[in-house]
This record gives sequence, C-alpha cells and structure tokens, in this order.
Amino acid sequence: MEPINQVKSIVTPLNRTNVDTDQIISKEFLKRIERTGFGKYLFYHWRHDAAGNENKDFVLNDERFKESTILVAHDNFGCGSSREHAPWSIKDYGFNVVIAPSFADIFYNNCMKNGLLPLSLKESEVEQLLEKGEGNPYSIEVSLENQTVTTEDGDTFKFDIDPYYKKMLLNGWDEIELTFQYQDKIQAYEEKQQAI
Repeated sequence: MEPINQVKSIVTPLNRTNVDTDQIISKEFLKRIERTGFGKYLFYHWRHDAAGNENKDFVLNDERFKESTILVAHDNFGCGSSREHAPWSIKDYGFNVVIAPSFADIFYNNCMKNGLLPLSLKESEVEQLLEKGEGNPYSIEVSLENQTVTTEDGDTFKFDIDPYYKKMLLNGWDEIELTFQYQDKIQAYEEKQQAI
C-alpha cells in the first residue's frame, strides 16, 4: 500500500446520508477477484441512468471534481453489507480520504486495512465542507501526522484516529507488512524453539 500523510485536494461533495455499500458498488460488479478495476463501478447506479448513459447531475460526473482525491459525505457512510469491495472501489477511483461525521464500523475497518483514510469530523464541520464544496471547487489539506483538516479559508479541524491505524497508514503497511516489521524477533523465537 502507498503511505498516506499529507493529502491536498478539492473536495468532492457527496451530499447524501446513509450511503450504503451497495450504492458504493453494486452487487453485479463483485465478480472480480482482484482488488483493482472497481473504480469504474463506484456509485454506478447514481452515475448512470437505466440505459447506461452518464447522469450529468451526479457529482462524480462533474468535470470540476475529476482530479479530487477527497470525498465528503453525510452521516453513517458505508452502512449495509460488509463487502470489502466498497473501499477497493473508492480507492481505485482515485480517492485517498473519505470525510463524514460517522462511518459504519466494518466499512471503517475495511478502509483502514486497504490504505483508505476514513476520518470523522463534527457534523457542523462536514456541513461547512459540503456547502463550500458545492459552490465552487474548494480545497482542503488533510494531515494524518497532525490529525488536522485545514481549509483554504484557514479553518482547522481536528480528528481522532487509533494510533495503530495511524502508524499503518503513515507507513503504507497492511497487516502482513506490519508483521514483517518484527521479522528479527520472529526469527529469534523460531531459532530458540528449534534449539529446545
């Protein structure tokens, strides 16, 4: 995984509440076994009409947000089923950070394990980002090291993160790579066991 620390981008304002994992990536796109290639299916049924044509009114189809790497949404993001494909599709699309007042627990943990930073801000702070982002492209900077979100207007919001996940994201480690950090101790233990 790629390390995450400083992420500066305009926000993509997804002004919706209770975005569930089936809306993030619908079940018919879950047939792949790789972790890549899911980005084109992100919010597919919101991005396209029934005939498969692009829905011009949906935020991801707005050219202003094409280079955005920070998604902002309302409360309870990632609810629904536990499909790990949801963070895969968000990450594959190009987002590195998702900001919301709250996340479903399983979705939140799946994000952390797949190199996507889900961070919670106060509802009023999220509302401010959504309102500003819907007007004109609005830039913010996320610092994982400092646990801050700084807006282009100079406002700074603090967020909390478990130190375990923070270390993993800062270093770009998944759980297997984290285990390798203790390879010397593991080898010493194995050698000690063989000597018994």
